[in-house]
Amino acid sequence: MGSRQVSTTSWQGRHVTVAGLGVSGIPAARALAGLGAHVTVVNDGDDERSRAQAEELRSEGITVRLGDGDTLPEGAALVVTAPGWRPDKPLFAAAEAAGVEVWGDVELAWRLRGPDAAPWLAVTGTNGKTTTVRMLASILQAAGLRTAAVGNIGVSLLDAVLGEQEYDVLAVELSSYQLHWAPSLRAHSAAVLNLAPDHLDWHGSMEAYAADKGRIYEGNTVACVYNAADQATEGLVREADVEEGCRAIGFTLGAPGPSQVGIVDGLLVDRAFVENRQKQAQELAEVSDVDPPAPHNIANALAAAALARAFGVPAGAVREGLRAFRPDAHRIEHVADVAGVAYVDDSKATNTHAAEASLAAYESIVWIAGGLAKGATFDELVQRSAPRLRAAVLIGADRALIREALARHAPEVPVVDLDRTDTGAMPQAVAEAARLAKTGDTVLLAPACASMDMFTNYTKRGQAFADAVRALAAERA
Repeated sequence: MGSRQVSTTSWQGRHVTVAGLGVSGIPAARALAGLGAHVTVVNDGDDERSRAQAEELRSEGITVRLGDGDTLPEGAALVVTAPGWRPDKPLFAAAEAAGVEVWGDVELAWRLRGPDAAPWLAVTGTNGKTTTVRMLASILQAAGLRTAAVGNIGVSLLDAVLGEQEYDVLAVELSSYQLHWAPSLRAHSAAVLNLAPDHLDWHGSMEAYAADKGRIYEGNTVACVYNAADQATEGLVREADVEEGCRAIGFTLGAPGPSQVGIVDGLLVDRAFVENRQKQAQELAEVSDVDPPAPHNIANALAAAALARAFGVPAGAVREGLRAFRPDAHRIEHVADVAGVAYVDDSKATNTHAAEASLAAYESIVWIAGGLAKGATFDELVQRSAPRLRAAVLIGADRALIREALARHAPEVPVVDLDRTDTGAMPQAVAEAARLAKTGDTVLLAPACASMDMFTNYTKRGQAFADAVRALAAERA
């Protein structure tokens, strides 16, 4: 199967507005211009970076309008938006009033696929998407399939669809934003890993957020993979309009029932894609093949395995693919052991759901947390994690919210509150954590908050933690 042979006839001379410069807007503008469309890019920002990007696009014959992303250009027949642009933007109201469709970059990529295009195995969820998609791609590659991990993972779907490389299947990460703007997407099989409150300022409500996630199941042909421990994901499967014969496949950290994948005696096993799922189970891998073998990461591996099996991948390739997989940085990454204490970087835990999963992976924790709460509350997180907490070190703008939750639900846990939001707070946080930790403990950076109050992104925050840990190790060597 390939991904080329795109028809250009419907785009020639068509006026298309692309909303937003950036990782999705620029490839969309270039792709549409290459197909013969008249492209106008509109962008809210008018900073130095935007001006440089605009200059480059203008040299390619693309019109760019900076500093005004709210007005619909005259004659626009379609708007293609960056996924992060909120649905309540005036631009979209103007498009609706004019009868102009709004697509996201994922919708555009879906519409531009060739007649022999590779099918998509799609993944969404509040947490774990990137890891699961990369695990899936590793398994597919182990099966000898031509594939790539694309989408919200940072690799443009448009590049995959329009490029020269041919694929047998694509492993696609999709955010709730992307799904909101992708009404005609129809995946071969898809998974919703979990659902927890996130991005509610963008979606307006938890119901709207869940509904956008659930779009990933629409029109699935083989399998809708859901989390047996998260009833909301199963509910989305029940509500989906799928192709005849498409099956609901659950993944569980317990022993699987028929039409599920799960864990038995330290093994990942399949009772979904076997001849007699009432009586048979197929061994896929060992729990120790999953790196790291934290509970939520094993769940990611099971979801990836289910999607791969839905595509017909043999059991041996699941084991081989999981063994070959290495997680991205700042996702439960073991940095060092210092004086009998493990230091673990999970800076990617930017919300309470991710932090809870991270905290569940260790028995005795000195927790480094805090940052921008994004409207989150911390009572449930602290309540559930309290038995594992030896101490807490709090940083960042909204650390008081975590401190108050600790006072309510874990009053016996010692707390160090660092009243600073500069980047130098991280070495101090690590030093305080080292002082509080005892042999056998884990010092865990799982902030449960966004990073932008102190750092450019979660990557910079994780690097600051790792640098501070390595400095501590050198000092105590």
